[in-house]
Amino acid sequence: MDILPILSTLRRHKITALLLVLEIALTCAIVCNAVFLINQRLERMQMYSGVAEHELIQVQAFGIGDTADAKAHAQEDLTALRQIPGVTSVALVNQVPFTNSSWNTSVKLDPKQKQATLNATQYFGENLLKTFGAQLVAGRDFEPGEYLEMRQVARDEKLAKKITTVIITRGLGEKLWPGQSALGKTIYLGGDPVRVVGVVAGLIRPALFGGDDTAQWSMVFPLRMDSDNASRYVIRTAPQERDRVLAAAVATLRKTDPHRIILEKKTLDDIRAEFFQDDRAMAGLLAGVCIALLVVTALGIVGLGSFWVAQRRRTIGVRRALGATRRNILTYFQTENFLLATIGIALGMVLAYGINLFLMLHYELPRLPAYYFPVGAIALWLIGQMAVLGPAIRAAAVPPVVATRSV
Repeated sequence: MDILPILSTLRRHKITALLLVLEIALTCAIVCNAVFLINQRLERMQMYSGVAEHELIQVQAFGIGDTADAKAHAQEDLTALRQIPGVTSVALVNQVPFTNSSWNTSVKLDPKQKQATLNATQYFGENLLKTFGAQLVAGRDFEPGEYLEMRQVARDEKLAKKITTVIITRGLGEKLWPGQSALGKTIYLGGDPVRVVGVVAGLIRPALFGGDDTAQWSMVFPLRMDSDNASRYVIRTAPQERDRVLAAAVATLRKTDPHRIILEKKTLDDIRAEFFQDDRAMAGLLAGVCIALLVVTALGIVGLGSFWVAQRRRTIGVRRALGATRRNILTYFQTENFLLATIGIALGMVLAYGINLFLMLHYELPRLPAYYFPVGAIALWLIGQMAVLGPAIRAAAVPPVVATRSV
């Protein structure tokens, strides 16, 4: 196909051709960045938690007023929950993944440091690793004799110094000692040394205020909670038993304390879904914008193609009378669309790169991967060819006799 006649025709329709090129360019730029953002959101929603999510349920319960013996009260609750058929493990903990409420502290590698190395979250609770299903990859779990009462530690600073062991995540260990094993290493909390006795594959922070890169900066301490300083009962059971066990757990806790307030009762799957609901909504919104832009662009190509076919009907008839086949006419319009789409895509790639730079500077987004450009180009070429196919077929159907009638 000789493109010179096509370029000559386009020069006589500069404004309409320019509008179509700009539409394709804008669509290319926005869709490339929007799809990139959608993928970012989807990847974030798949964030590794390190816990047995499909086996966990949480009941958050508060007592009214101070409990006379909070430790005994908590043990009574835990004993009753363990007796529910199907329950494999129970723990009373200070925080749960994906709840947006977290206990954090500063960590130093040297007690003389003026500035902390980083900030990590602190998980407390007896039997926590087993209940959460966190996988130990090095070292050991806490021994029964290592646990201290959180209530006593909070009241006596000297007692806090007796917390000498900690279990950390592999991600936190890699951040503190890159390329080294964290097992046996020492960290300092407020100047007090704590030795790493275990490393788990992962245990996500309940809140990600410090950014997604800090999601695995978690520590577990041997502190036993009671019903006055913790309210989250975490129960592990088989996935298919969760609804039944959840209802039974609520009934059990109300039975042990009829004046208790059940604030929340959910599976961890539900808690996770709520945690990422903004990301899900944003991905859906961006997907809607992409679809709308592509549809509008396709309709624009169809409309312009139909207009040009109607306007060039006489010219098409003359070409058919001079020997042009239907295939020649069809190829002519498809080539014309391909040229316009190529110019628009080239301009759109530059615009997409500029938008990505703006997002990187102002919203700390990563660089747009290069493979988005060819994928976006191929998508727009295909959409352009499909959109122009209808008008092109109608043009190819114009009979040569039209030229005779028009003379």
